[in-house]
Amino acid sequence: MRDVAIVAYTQSSPFSVSLRKNDAEILLPLIHELYENSGIAKQDIGFTCSGSTDYIAGQAFAFVHAIDALGAWPPISESHVEMDGAWALYEAWCKIQTGEVDSALCFCFGRASMGTIEEVLTLQLDPYTVAPLAPDAHSIAALQARALLDAGKASERDLARIVSTNRIHGKSNPDALETGECDVDALLAEPYVASPLREHALPPVTDGAAAIVIAAGDTARAACEKNGNAPVWIRGIAHRVEPMGLGLRDLTTSASTRAAAEAARVSAGPVDFAELHAPYPHQELILREALGLDATTMVNPSGGPTCANPMMVAGLARLGEATRRIRGGGGHRALAHATQGPCLQQNLVCVLEGE
Repeated sequence: MRDVAIVAYTQSSPFSVSLRKNDAEILLPLIHELYENSGIAKQDIGFTCSGSTDYIAGQAFAFVHAIDALGAWPPISESHVEMDGAWALYEAWCKIQTGEVDSALCFCFGRASMGTIEEVLTLQLDPYTVAPLAPDAHSIAALQARALLDAGKASERDLARIVSTNRIHGKSNPDALETGECDVDALLAEPYVASPLREHALPPVTDGAAAIVIAAGDTARAACEKNGNAPVWIRGIAHRVEPMGLGLRDLTTSASTRAAAEAARVSAGPVDFAELHAPYPHQELILREALGLDATTMVNPSGGPTCANPMMVAGLARLGEATRRIRGGGGHRALAHATQGPCLQQNLVCVLEGE
């Protein structure tokens, strides 16, 4: 396998609701920053891959408009995934492994404010037996949370504590949207949105974009010498998928996360911290168990999706936030996770290490 490193990363700062900007306008400064500062010239980037969903825009091939942010010249080798940007990075990593290219630019974007996102996400459910019932995303997540509570694996107070902790972590993250001290008892006094989930347990509606450059071996080292940052190496990456049918799996566990973690060799060394893409607090508990993380591992030091959850971006942002923390001296070996689909249906696990 070829060694591949994250060379440069940038994201919307701060994440917010961007009603007056289109996708290309949100992406343009991020792409320009990477062209200028990644250490790899625009014409030398071998592959480009984007991640987004046309369902948010309500228009087929809506992602094509965002490509305007790349510029018309030079011609590029380009691909797109209808997934979070973490999967765009995975495709680019695979492309580098083939030896066809030595570097890649990946970007992703999502504007959840364009519609009622919890209703839009209904379209990803089984089209014959579940989607016609029109359950919103919060209600589906509440079914999973209730199963976890009924199994005796958590309490509502545990969920509130996770939200409180993540918001405190988010105070140090200038890109976070919802942060600050919050009293657990006050959180538990909120009315239910979908029992057992209250308002504080719902991911904030967020717009945003992110972009990343990865490169192989010596190309990565040469680029980082130019841009002044140390490479952050991808030591393991894998993703797994579970059945779409909610009744076909145990919602209190995440078999796909466990399998992806084994393939990515998470247990091969200590994990200094983890960035988990858990839109709802009960999912953080499920992911901790599936990944084998104990209380000594700090989870979501950036605040995670509790503080900002840009659709199709939050997964790649977990890799980006982990990269930033490693470069800042916050740890040497980190775990980054991304999810897609209802109730943690699809999960990607990535192990990152500093130079």
